[in-house]
Amino acid sequence: MVSANVSGDLSSEMEVDAFRRLFPLRYHERFLLDSIRPDARPLGRARDTSLALGAVASADGSALAKIGCTTMLAAVKMEVMTPPKESPDEGSIAIEFYMPPICSPLVRPGRPAEEAPVVSKQLSDTILRHVNVVTSFSGMINLKELSLVSGKAAWMAYLDIYCLDADGSLFDAALLAAVAAFSHLRIPVVSLNEEGRVVVVSEENEEGKSEKEPVNKGKRKLTLSSLPFSLTCILHKNYILADPTAEEESIMETLVTVVLDSSGQLVSLYKPGGPVLAYASAVQDCIALTRQRVKELKSILNEAISDMEVD
Repeated sequence: MVSANVSGDLSSEMEVDAFRRLFPLRYHERFLLDSIRPDARPLGRARDTSLALGAVASADGSALAKIGCTTMLAAVKMEVMTPPKESPDEGSIAIEFYMPPICSPLVRPGRPAEEAPVVSKQLSDTILRHVNVVTSFSGMINLKELSLVSGKAAWMAYLDIYCLDADGSLFDAALLAAVAAFSHLRIPVVSLNEEGRVVVVSEENEEGKSEKEPVNKGKRKLTLSSLPFSLTCILHKNYILADPTAEEESIMETLVTVVLDSSGQLVSLYKPGGPVLAYASAVQDCIALTRQRVKELKSILNEAISDMEVD
């Protein structure tokens, strides 16, 4: 009797799995009728999110961000450069996004992932545009803080983000990792050498073995404000699904990504096509969901910073 029940359960599970593989959209729509998803989330709820700062010991700032199974590792490395003539009192930021084959079976060795340049462009537009709207200081980072010696030396911040697991909402996780890495960033100590050039002072020489005074007295944090956070939603018929998985993204193709700053102001709205029109009411609902999500992400980031300071 017990074996019959077990075989019946296995048969039922196999039938459900086969139906999910053969008719993925119909499978998901059965859940949508009850305003729920296969992972038991309500339609407007994001997946569990976590942050760990200082994940890369060799970087000047780093963070590991997880949204559900989607995992991003961000690292910031600072290097001294000569600033351009048009902005002699400002540093620069360079952003790269990578999707190695380990992150998804859809990414083939030797072939760049199709999503990588799209996410990279979104990140650059969001972070750099947020820096350079109207003036050089209207967003997250004041580029003048990256200046060392006017017209001669400034910091170049190289931000590299690696996708370790691609299970949907890649931009949201990448942006969160980037913001957390800049929050963890400590700008190195630099000094002038005998030739008058700015050089980074290593930790063992930080106590003052150079002949000239350090340009900056100690490691310092960047002053960050108006941090950008995002939420990607799927529009499907009359439904709005927040923080979609890779499976949901593959079968319901209309995505809307809303970026707000930490004060709730709209930074950008991105909709890369799709069969469903984004009516004003749907966009307003997506923005409302994003505002709620921003509160959650700010709390998660503040908790990660507090944990780092305690350690």
